Amino acid sequence: MLRQQRQVLYYLRLIEHELPRLVAYRKPFNPPGPDRPLVVRSISYGGEQHPATAKRTIVVPVSRLPLKDEKAIHAFKLLAGVRWTPEPPSDAGIGADETGREHGYFKLACEDFPKGPMNLKWASDTLDKLIEAANNSGKRFADIPVDTRHIDAKIRKAKKGGHAYGRGSHRPSLKDFPKEWLPVSTPEASSSPSNPQ
Repeated sequence: MLRQQRQVLYYLRLIEHELPRLVAYRKPFNPPGPDRPLVVRSISYGGEQHPATAKRTIVVPVSRLPLKDEKAIHAFKLLAGVRWTPEPPSDAGIGADETGREHGYFKLACEDFPKGPMNLKWASDTLDKLIEAANNSGKRFADIPVDTRHIDAKIRKAKKGGHAYGRGSHRPSLKDFPKEWLPVSTPEASSSPSNPQ
């Protein structure tokens, strides 16, 4: 009991006498500019060994990536798949008032390698490859719609009102498919009897 009181008093003395000296090292916070769109997130357990400390996550607004045009942005969303969301991830550290949210956000995490910088390098290289593939896609992805089933599933799992029937989304039908994807029906095929006797 006395040892705990001494320890508390020790830290209170440190706060009283040493913390005012740290004011000399204070720097003003400058948010990252448009030339640094990447948000890198890592986990630390205060120096203790833990498997999650090697994990690195990157989040970036798609509108701030070096994509050539709208076709490249659309191709990037398709190539990103479930890693693209229209809203910033809740654990990304991106505020609701930040700019660059018109094309959504891309999030990628890696914990395959034993060291954190190795995981960050892999995630960064993968992002660079996706950007290059989207810029070189041309018209290959122009007629493919963006798949948002992962967003609908997330809304249904949250059960905050978007999951009820008729809200949010509906069951797909033939009306939802592009007409050029549907098979062409011929009039003689529909008029001929299917079971002649």
